[in-house]
Amino acid sequence: MSWIEAVARAAESRLSAAGIRLTLGGEPTLVPLQPEGPEWSVTADGPTKLPIARALARDLQQRVWPGSTLLYCPGKRYDGEVNPRWALRLILGSDGTAPVHWPWPCQPALEGRPLTNDEALAWLERLSGRLGVALHPVPLRDPLDPHRRVWAAPLSVAPPNPGDASAAITWQVAPWPLEEHLRELSGAPGPAGLCLPLAHLPEELPRQVLTLEIDREGWELFLPPLDREPLRLLLQAVADSLEGLAAPRLSGVLPLDAGERWQVLGLTADPGVLEINLPVCHGWKAYHDWLLQLEEAGARVGLRSWKALSDGRQEGTGGGNHLLWGGPDLAHHPFFSRPAWLTGILRYWQHHPSLAYLFCGPGVGPASQSPRPDEALGDCFDLELAYRAIEQAEGTPSQEPFGDHRGLIGETLRHLHADRSGNNHRSEISFDKFWNPGAPAGCLGLVEFRALESLPQMAWSGAVALLWSALAAHLLEPCHRPAQLRDWGASLHDNQLLPSQLWADLEAVLADLSADGLALDPAPFRAIWEWRFPPLLRWQGQAADGGEAPALELRPAPEPWPLICDTPVQGGFTSRFIDGSLRRFEVTANPAFSRDCGLLLNGRPLPLSSPGEVEPPVLAVRFRYQRLYPCLHPAIAPQLPLELRLLTPTEELGFRLHGDGHRFDPCPASTTAPVPAGPPWQGRRRPTDRTIDLRLG
Repeated sequence: MSWIEAVARAAESRLSAAGIRLTLGGEPTLVPLQPEGPEWSVTADGPTKLPIARALARDLQQRVWPGSTLLYCPGKRYDGEVNPRWALRLILGSDGTAPVHWPWPCQPALEGRPLTNDEALAWLERLSGRLGVALHPVPLRDPLDPHRRVWAAPLSVAPPNPGDASAAITWQVAPWPLEEHLRELSGAPGPAGLCLPLAHLPEELPRQVLTLEIDREGWELFLPPLDREPLRLLLQAVADSLEGLAAPRLSGVLPLDAGERWQVLGLTADPGVLEINLPVCHGWKAYHDWLLQLEEAGARVGLRSWKALSDGRQEGTGGGNHLLWGGPDLAHHPFFSRPAWLTGILRYWQHHPSLAYLFCGPGVGPASQSPRPDEALGDCFDLELAYRAIEQAEGTPSQEPFGDHRGLIGETLRHLHADRSGNNHRSEISFDKFWNPGAPAGCLGLVEFRALESLPQMAWSGAVALLWSALAAHLLEPCHRPAQLRDWGASLHDNQLLPSQLWADLEAVLADLSADGLALDPAPFRAIWEWRFPPLLRWQGQAADGGEAPALELRPAPEPWPLICDTPVQGGFTSRFIDGSLRRFEVTANPAFSRDCGLLLNGRPLPLSSPGEVEPPVLAVRFRYQRLYPCLHPAIAPQLPLELRLLTPTEELGFRLHGDGHRFDPCPASTTAPVPAGPPWQGRRRPTDRTIDLRLG
């Protein structure tokens, strides 16, 4: 058994022994090998995204979820976007069996012939026979495509008799007396079922219409909004009515009760990426297996979890890889009756900045998509009060209707785990889907960890998820939980964001787990650290008299970019801008370098002995890399070029920051008499700061 399997079993065994079933969910994101077009940079949708999403869904249908049904659904609609985003849903039974038995291996089918215009009414009549009712299809026109043929037929389910839960489903149909000049689609993009003239449907009829369309790509059915079981019966009637036809494309709305008997995998349009919404995973192994299967399926259709940069480096997709915790159902939720365990987890995360900053993307800090609650609030006072109030509810009788503390937890934390604008989705640990009865999908009992970016190897993401699960098991013991929050103050961004300090903090986390019998191999985490902070410059000299050789290393350091005023954009809306013009790098040197060598930046010495007792010495340099518009301090020009002179007892070496800002290249330097140096860089806002800001001189 590998170490990763051993830790997973040990962690889940502890959770199970405590009566806890902790489920995992995820939102990994993928991009094409050549991500061209605005849909792979800034916009949610574009001409290439849906076709490649359908290709991925088809691959998963054939290789991972055979027998699943594919449904095109309208997704979320955001301000500034004309239409809702789309979401493809793959549906499979909770036990792994097919909810609908299609005559071909997949739906829409790769085999069989498509339905033709001349056969449409006959097929609808055949479907009527399967349902036991007579549909009344109305032909509709598409003003943008005269070759597209559409028929719409009202179809709903009769309300059950009160108290008769076992009553059979009764279908209801009705004619749609639509005048000829009104028989026209709205012209909006998407399936015909989203473009119906429903304003002219008689008021006494439910807004539930079965829509058949035939276009150049084949044929499609838009299903009326139904509960899970009526929808399954309708789909089975469609499958049984094919008789040699290729199965149609399907579109519609996912039933609200789909999760009771179905597993659902989603592929959704998100700005710059294709987001995958994993089905609920009842354990770490199921989650990890899904990541690996997605990696393999993505490779087959031309998708991956990273972007290639022009200089050969890699970066994440930019769309995140969020991890969600929940329970098998709301009646057996692990946190509703264990508030002290939850706050213990939150306190531990607050004590360890590496959990917020090491596995995320380049955007960090209060203006990011996942600010820590303490940096968004500015201090810990209200957060500490909230955690204490939640902890005091542990073991006390609940006055809530459900007999637990879900309402207290949700109403307390959703106001504090939010960004500075009050957006409770933008938080390192988000509770916007935990328990908020006033929000759509607000009562799912989900804890979402958002400070996680896509990584170039899905196995790395699996290791991070195991770290999370191991910490959940470790923090079951009250003695492992911090007693109170830590006030990091200015050191959070000045010191704890530096690569060396992030790694030291993660080592402390791994040491806690190892001491508790949950030893994780540090190798994958070190690989992630190296990938996230590749060296800008690495130099090692010759050892003198058998001693230690001097060594110097520069690595990029995360920089919290500030939020600036809302900026008007096309369409009359405003956009949330940040100023990304600042960069920072960390300088680490061993004692031999500090003793025998020196470092000049643009002709002025860099003081390698940083404030405080740090061994080896740690220093960071912040500089203005570019002058964007809009930005803060537009009067301050970029501080380029940056030139380093490395002074050793025998020579002087020169390096210049490359134009892309991601490496220092060698450049000519004096090898004879040393060049006189200017005054040392000061540039500290506070005497204890480890970051020298070149803007301060």
